[in-house]
Amino acid sequence: MATPVTGPSVLTRRGVLAAAAGTLLLGACGREGRREEAVIRPTPGHELVVGATLELSGPGAALGVAQERALAISAAALNDKGVPVGNLRRRVRLEVLDNGSDPQLAARQATELGRRDDVHALLGATLAETSMSVIGVAQKLRLPFVSLAFGDSISVPLAQRAFIYKVTPEAGDVARRLAQLIDAEGLRRVVLLAENGLHGDSGVRAMTGALRTAGVDLARTVRLPASDEGVARAAEQAVAARAEAVVVWATAPSSGAAARALRGAGHRGELFFDAGAVAEETLESHNLPAVEGSYAVHPSSLGGSTVANSSAAGRAYRDLVSAYIRQHGAYRGFAPYASDALLLISTAAQLADSVDRGRLRAYLQNQVTDGMAGMYSFTPIRHSGMERHSLGVYRVDNGAWNRLS
Repeated sequence: MATPVTGPSVLTRRGVLAAAAGTLLLGACGREGRREEAVIRPTPGHELVVGATLELSGPGAALGVAQERALAISAAALNDKGVPVGNLRRRVRLEVLDNGSDPQLAARQATELGRRDDVHALLGATLAETSMSVIGVAQKLRLPFVSLAFGDSISVPLAQRAFIYKVTPEAGDVARRLAQLIDAEGLRRVVLLAENGLHGDSGVRAMTGALRTAGVDLARTVRLPASDEGVARAAEQAVAARAEAVVVWATAPSSGAAARALRGAGHRGELFFDAGAVAEETLESHNLPAVEGSYAVHPSSLGGSTVANSSAAGRAYRDLVSAYIRQHGAYRGFAPYASDALLLISTAAQLADSVDRGRLRAYLQNQVTDGMAGMYSFTPIRHSGMERHSLGVYRVDNGAWNRLS
């Protein structure tokens, strides 16, 4: 955990906001420490409507489908009692649209949802490019938007991101942990294989600086194109640098394809992944021989590592995992960013005593919440809220993610 700030006003703010989030999470868990005399239900006719544009098909489906599943489970849990907003308990209603991993379609969907008076907030877009296409729409329509994508430019510059928030970790925080891990492993020469696009751009900037600080030689940076043929060529270029390790900075499923190509090109050294590389698809049978023994820096939910946590967030996460397994089979571990985005929006509505878009925005940017993926701390000058201490180091052992630190 971060060292607490000692000012009384800050402590009061953190305590009140964390308590409000804890109340919502306990409701989502469906567990009470005592038997209630009356059954609490949402107030009929009153809703908190959240639109979602997600990659349920196309290249982003490796990330988007898992987020949609987690979102549906969390919304159903919240609706057991509803979200307390003023003197009402509002039912959460989701409007989920498949953007097909197409930025232009995502923008049209955001426009459609944003022009409706009954939609109070928007979440989604697991790819940086689809999120970026939504940002302009959300800003113009003054619609709070919580992005699930990786890429530092999603939440900055703040002057153009007043209604935009991001739940994924910062590239600099991930890169710092990766560089420290590489240094601790005694590796002195690495190659960075980064996907084309905004997420890869963030990784190149962050890893270049982090490796320099750690005293590790960045032998070469290779950009990873989308085509299968291009992946093979990029892997060959990376292996030709004769480095001891390769850092793959790419979202799934490109990350798994890169790992297979690197092994096929003869790389026998270590593999390291950024947080965006991790999805259920990463450990599927076609990837597993290539990724076994590899490392990743990822939020603390990976591999069910928060299951033993006795906090409200830990209990909510256990319930999510249990429901996910019942409904969809094996749970391989991923960060439920969509569930946390819904929690942030719901908490903002509770604190604001309102579903007004402007008030939701105001309480989103002054929120400290313990989510399922990690701890979030948003401020008016920081709209990328995941705290760096929420990240852990993991390794694939026997086909499963195991936390090392």
